[in-house]
Amino acid sequence: MEKEVVFTRKKKDSDKTVNVNLQVLSTLVARAQLNATLGNQYEGDRNLYTTLGYKNTLTWNDYYDRYDRQDIAKAVIDRPANITWQGGLSLIEVNDAKDTKFEKAWEEISGRLGLIDKFIRVDKLCGIGEYAVLLLGFDDVKQNEDFKKKISGKKLNLLYVKPFSYNNAKITSYETNVNNPRYGMPLIYTLSTADAESKVMSEVQVHYTRVIHVIEDVMESDIFGVPRLKAIFNRLYDLEKIVGGDAEMFWRGARPGYAGKLDKDYMMTDDVKDALLEQVDEYEHNLRRILINEGIDLTALAQQIADPKNHVDIQIQMISAVTGIPKRILTGSERGELSSSQDSVEWNNYVTSRRLLHAEPHIIKLFIDKCIEYGILPKPKETYKIQWMDLSAISEKDRVDIGQKRATAIKEYMSMPLSELIIPVSAFMEYCLGLSQDQIEYIKTLKAADETSEDAELHKAMLEMTKIDNKFKSEEPTTPEEE
Repeated sequence: MEKEVVFTRKKKDSDKTVNVNLQVLSTLVARAQLNATLGNQYEGDRNLYTTLGYKNTLTWNDYYDRYDRQDIAKAVIDRPANITWQGGLSLIEVNDAKDTKFEKAWEEISGRLGLIDKFIRVDKLCGIGEYAVLLLGFDDVKQNEDFKKKISGKKLNLLYVKPFSYNNAKITSYETNVNNPRYGMPLIYTLSTADAESKVMSEVQVHYTRVIHVIEDVMESDIFGVPRLKAIFNRLYDLEKIVGGDAEMFWRGARPGYAGKLDKDYMMTDDVKDALLEQVDEYEHNLRRILINEGIDLTALAQQIADPKNHVDIQIQMISAVTGIPKRILTGSERGELSSSQDSVEWNNYVTSRRLLHAEPHIIKLFIDKCIEYGILPKPKETYKIQWMDLSAISEKDRVDIGQKRATAIKEYMSMPLSELIIPVSAFMEYCLGLSQDQIEYIKTLKAADETSEDAELHKAMLEMTKIDNKFKSEEPTTPEEE
């Protein structure tokens, strides 16, 4: 629960704090009122959410428990974050081809602090909750109380970076000065940490200048984002019921039950009845495979096992539509021959968009700009740009396969009589081999160089042969007639 902070030094400050807290409270109340009406039908006579077992109000614990225990929920959180940061990134100073001091400093701090791993973790935590934060451990902190102080000084050392979830990084006060550009924004956070040895939780108050506030999928608020699992939470619940129900149905229906019909002339004693019940109990718990009885005709009941594939596919399709993750990617069948070129293109577009609209503005640039401000990174001469790994780059295996197919096509082309009269070489290289104009020109340049080299070698060889021939002639003995 968020703590209310009241300033008592001046009544004016206290009024401002109350106003900001009321704004936050009104937002929460509006959300609660909206949640209360979810699923209402027929003017409130029936509530669909209640009928289907859905929750009206979701908390961070609901999202985290779903992420922690459900496979598809974990994939929805992990796969976008993992692929977004795959291959790492580089900072490039614009209009400077050499490795600059700024670029070298970034490589050093990125490797020393393991920044990519920290960025992936805060990205995942941000997707689970309404926000997440990165705590920046500067060397001006000598004791816990110093975290609450605003950063002062322009030359600091960054000792560590630590991600915190929404649940462990509560906002305890907001900026109340209406003339401050950060009016209504977080001022103090309370971070909950666990001691590594005792596992005892402790709290420390931290000034906003010491954290990076990370949000995703924002609407009106600049503080709270929308959890990634919120829009699909009902579908995840349905998926759990379908998959879990299928497993339970198989467990109960794979081995048939039995119906017993007592012979009309048979009188069952209590001892026989108890013995039969004991056999049935042992059979049910896999302690017995054979039933021995008398006077009872046992008939196996029909097995009732249904294939849930179509029902599961519908839920996966809905989750894929909302999250933007292709179904093949979401279910882990994107590798090898199962992959679809359309899925790959959509996935690459999704990741590229996520890098540009989320990772760069909400994580990387906030971190880099703060590092520049406090002297962790040197100020670039002009500006910098973020260079990501190319998602469309083909693998070495694909490169070899393409080379083999092109070699086969060239062999077929060269073996055909008059092939150059039908399709000129340049057209064959462009349309049949799929080479770009730059690649074609490069090949022509290499070919011309090789031909020039061959001509030079041939000319050199002919000169050598001429010298040898002349020398041989000059050394031949003369006959008396020639004399």
